[in-house]
Amino acid sequence: MPGVVAGPEAVAGAGAAPMEGRGARWLAVRERLPVWVQARCGVEPRTVAALAVVLVAGVGFAAQQYWSARPGPVTAPAVVAPASVPAPAPGPPATAPTGGNRVVVDVSGKVREPGVRTLPAGARVEDALAAAGGVRPGTDTTGLNRARVLVDGEQVVVGAPAQPPAGGGGGPGPGSGGGPLSLGSATVAQLDGLPGVGPVLAQHIVDFRTARGGFRSVEELRQVNGIGERRFSDLRKLVRP
Repeated sequence: MPGVVAGPEAVAGAGAAPMEGRGARWLAVRERLPVWVQARCGVEPRTVAALAVVLVAGVGFAAQQYWSARPGPVTAPAVVAPASVPAPAPGPPATAPTGGNRVVVDVSGKVREPGVRTLPAGARVEDALAAAGGVRPGTDTTGLNRARVLVDGEQVVVGAPAQPPAGGGGGPGPGSGGGPLSLGSATVAQLDGLPGVGPVLAQHIVDFRTARGGFRSVEELRQVNGIGERRFSDLRKLVRP
């Protein structure tokens, strides 16, 4: 009826209905929680809310750690190509190897394959004979020093007298009608044919010529080891620079 004021009991009953609805929902939630949660936290709404915040924070921290620890892409270092070395410029075509690394000798006489042979520097007469196929059977090599070191440009004659040079300056000797022997081009065998000159002294003359680059005058023959005044007097008319 109008004008009737509800008593305190009616107001309390109206407020209790929503509270009872919330309580029922909370009881339903509590029943779904684990027993250890209900026992530890007293199943208070504020406790559950705090627990939820802690769980969310823990999940977020674990996700952050997993994301930061994931393997990342690795960039391979750039490959540095080695510096190219310029190829040496082509030189002039090589001629017959002479000089300090090779010696060229003419092997003639009683050998199987006579001719010009190119040998390493320091090679000996024995090496030249082997390069020419060896000495023919029955050849007398008693006066041939097989251990002698070869000199570039010399001629090794086996079992026969040395041939005169192309210019006609043959090795003079007793009864020889040729001109003076050139000290600048004569071989050891040709010098050996001079009077009073043996294989050893002939080699000394060739060594002196090689070291000095030739003879400028016949007088330089005095400086060769083994040539005295008397021997020089016998040779001075038989040789030329």
